[in-house]
Amino acid sequence: MANLLPVSSRFVVALTLAVTVVLLITATFDIQQQVADAQERFLAQLPLDQATARAAEFRTELWANALVRMAVRVVAIVVMTLLILRWTLSGSITRSAQWLRDLRLGKAGPMLPAASGLFKPLVSEVTQLVRSLETARAAAAEEAKLRDAAESHWTAERLRVYVRSKLLARQLYVVSNREPYMHVRKNGDVSLLVPASGLVTALEPVLRACDGTWVAHGSGNADREMVDASDRVRVPPDHPAYTLRRVWLTREEEEGYYYGFSNEGLWPLCHIAHTRPLFRATDWASYERVNRKFAAVVLDEMRGTESPIVFVQDYHFALVPRLIKAARPDAQVAVFWHIPWPNPEAFGICPWQNELLDGLLGADLIGFHTQAHCNNFLDTVNGAFESQIEWERFTVRRLGHLTAVRPYPISVAFKETPAERRPAPSPMDLLKPAGVRAYRLGIGVDRADYTKGLLERFAGLERFFERWPEFLGEFTFVQIAAPSRTDIKRYQELVSAIEAEAERVNRRFQTPSWKPIILHVRHHSHEEIEPYYRAASLCLVTSLHDGMNLVAKEFVASRDDDAGVLILSQFAGASGELEDALIINPYDTEQLAGALHAALTMSDDESRMRMRRMREFVREHNVYRWAGRLIGDLAAIRIESTDRPASRPARSLEVTGA
Repeated sequence: MANLLPVSSRFVVALTLAVTVVLLITATFDIQQQVADAQERFLAQLPLDQATARAAEFRTELWANALVRMAVRVVAIVVMTLLILRWTLSGSITRSAQWLRDLRLGKAGPMLPAASGLFKPLVSEVTQLVRSLETARAAAAEEAKLRDAAESHWTAERLRVYVRSKLLARQLYVVSNREPYMHVRKNGDVSLLVPASGLVTALEPVLRACDGTWVAHGSGNADREMVDASDRVRVPPDHPAYTLRRVWLTREEEEGYYYGFSNEGLWPLCHIAHTRPLFRATDWASYERVNRKFAAVVLDEMRGTESPIVFVQDYHFALVPRLIKAARPDAQVAVFWHIPWPNPEAFGICPWQNELLDGLLGADLIGFHTQAHCNNFLDTVNGAFESQIEWERFTVRRLGHLTAVRPYPISVAFKETPAERRPAPSPMDLLKPAGVRAYRLGIGVDRADYTKGLLERFAGLERFFERWPEFLGEFTFVQIAAPSRTDIKRYQELVSAIEAEAERVNRRFQTPSWKPIILHVRHHSHEEIEPYYRAASLCLVTSLHDGMNLVAKEFVASRDDDAGVLILSQFAGASGELEDALIINPYDTEQLAGALHAALTMSDDESRMRMRRMREFVREHNVYRWAGRLIGDLAAIRIESTDRPASRPARSLEVTGA
């Protein structure tokens, strides 16, 4: 949008108006003086009796003539001012009109400078409208290109269009513990943080497409300041497209529901990593209460909507599907379990197994990462309840309700290779800040969690350097370990053990200018991690048990040079998809050391062939395809029967706490 009133023009107009005012004031004083002088001269020539009689008449004539002259001046000044305004504005308005016309025809060039002052709000709104139009035009063009080429590659835009066609006018509600946007106050200022999450990447296009609602725990210390009276805030802030409804938890609820039952109970229960789960009745009570609180919020948000769609995320909310379905039978409910589901014997030790299963079976669709997890879940249900399981269709019928169980392997967003490939960073440059010189590096990126096999990883590295000492001084392994659940004692102890083991291995092999392991125990952004992915000769994933493990797929997606070798645990869900990785048992130290040697001595031709095949798989099976398949399958499910009409108000759920 053109600057409607340039600075130079504003100066001219202001100067003209100032001169006009000065002239009018000066003319008024001049007229008064002229009238007085003329009257004195005229009356001095007349006898006293005539002067007295003619004084008022003469004064009136003089003021009339003076006012006529003043009016002529004012008209002249106004005309001059209007001509100046027309001269200063016409060019800008003409250019703006031409620019808008070109924009409508798709021929607009770069954005013109934004106006300030009086016209700034107008220009800001028009500029935002223009950006939205350009985004919509580009998205439509991309979608048309995908349709014309019968392209299998899923993009955020393709997902948006697909979801809109599947949901039609129905509303989507996402439920998760972690919020997609967090407001944090630091040093007196409120800033917006976007937590690193593949879930946000996958679900934002879906929520944007249908103007949906995301219900999540408001965990930012400034979150309460940014919501309205109904605890809602529109996001993203620069272009609001959906609603974030924040749920508030007390410290006691967070301790019991999240740190207690979810992460000291369900997490070790579902991961076969030989860590004993802790089950406390107080934690279960908190878990139950928080699930009811979230369900009540979702039902409140759904009030007045027909046939809503609800997508519940992860093991934090196993009870929510049943609570929502009981109140709103017309709702279509899906839950995705992001962690493994163990065998029936392992899950059966949970004192509240039946309550968890009953809650999950309230959903119309339950998703897991792998078919093996689906099988384990159905086996668990079969041993716990009287139910009808159709193994051919992978469905459970219980209490008159049908639940489908399906595998949906989650993935990452895949960026297309740019026309000009970026040069990979140098290992030397990346290692220099740590005071280490090495020609090759390996990378590991994990949360500091006992399921990730970090101690087993360091044992494998130690054995590798014992068997192949020629790599001493040449190869360094960089381990990025993000602190996790630091309020839980066993996680604190794990971080101490990881640091101690890295230090022990380093003391054994290091030299003044080199060491085998560089350990970073802190949070890193994706932008900080990507250079390590792209410079690494290998990426090491040694999960003892993992639902999928997206680090493996992130490494593959980042290698637009087709280089690098992925070493992947057989106990990670990704091992069933990335078959060109070197698959290892992380408990087998000799095998792990051998895989490190094989990766570092593999020919370029073989490593590139393996990486190209893995990249093509991740490209075709990206996170947008995951979300599209799951939402599409849920939308296609027919509700067999409902206990009440959709228009009837939902039954309320009583919750306690803030």
